[in-house]
Amino acid sequence: MVDSWERARQVLDAAGIPPGHLAHLRPLSGGTYNTVEELLLTDGRRYVLKVPPASTVPGLTHESDLLVSEAEFYRAAAKADVRAPHVVAIGSHLLMTACPGEPWNGSLTATEQTALRTELGRQVARLHTITGPGFGYPSGALGPLAPDWRTAFTGMLDAVLEDARRYRARLPRPADNVAHTLRTGYDALDEVTVPRLVHFDLWQGNILVDRASGQARIGGLIDGERMFWGDPLADFVSLALLGDIKKDEAFLAGYREAGGRTDFDVPARLRLALYRSYLYLIMLTETVPRAADAAQERWVRETVAPELVAGLAEVEDLTS
Repeated sequence: MVDSWERARQVLDAAGIPPGHLAHLRPLSGGTYNTVEELLLTDGRRYVLKVPPASTVPGLTHESDLLVSEAEFYRAAAKADVRAPHVVAIGSHLLMTACPGEPWNGSLTATEQTALRTELGRQVARLHTITGPGFGYPSGALGPLAPDWRTAFTGMLDAVLEDARRYRARLPRPADNVAHTLRTGYDALDEVTVPRLVHFDLWQGNILVDRASGQARIGGLIDGERMFWGDPLADFVSLALLGDIKKDEAFLAGYREAGGRTDFDVPARLRLALYRSYLYLIMLTETVPRAADAAQERWVRETVAPELVAGLAEVEDLTS
């Protein structure tokens, strides 16, 4: 049995923070892979500690060394002047500063949502100005960074499809059929020539909303563990999870205002369909190693599976 308090004290001590200053510790919910805890010190400072699961815990191939990628995201976000945690220490655990606010929820008014989506668009555009040394996951989970996006992304797709086969995940089409359909769209990947910072998990639960000033504002973009260097268009999938980013006028207005490009020509739509398919393959496959309960299994089967089918159908339509 792990003593969370003792572990937190050891992490603080290693980071040069007096462990005796730890006043309160509470687990944070919402994550599905790492253990996440908030640490409150006697002087009011707040930190977040992330602890990966034991190496014996099953997961997807790309999930190895996720904290390396998360730390990379936060360092890059700081360069872009985007609100996100700051890395304090990283080793077998990740210690970072806590951002103000609570996860985006249904309590926001329509006016607040419009303002926040516009602000979010500006911040994501700034993220996308940061470039990396190559394409792919910086953790090295799928090997070294690739010199081109086609090599990196097709490797990412191959890895999750192999995970689906290994775990015998329930896909709406056989894995080999999915792979064949996706391959027809690979030429569109060659249009991406600069590796840019991609969070790839910017659904509302990873966007903190801070009301301390009396006005709702973005407090921070968190859980950057899924980041990779690649096509910024890929971020539009989780930003409109199970939906269509082209309908999010407020976000797109902010994104364009800060210099982001939003051309939805045929190659861009084809790449979006590929990225949607990738994310929904992950969501469908991870239910097996996560041992999802019956309710989650049903939701994924009834909600996510049709979105994968729609993504594949769009690839077929745009390449026919």
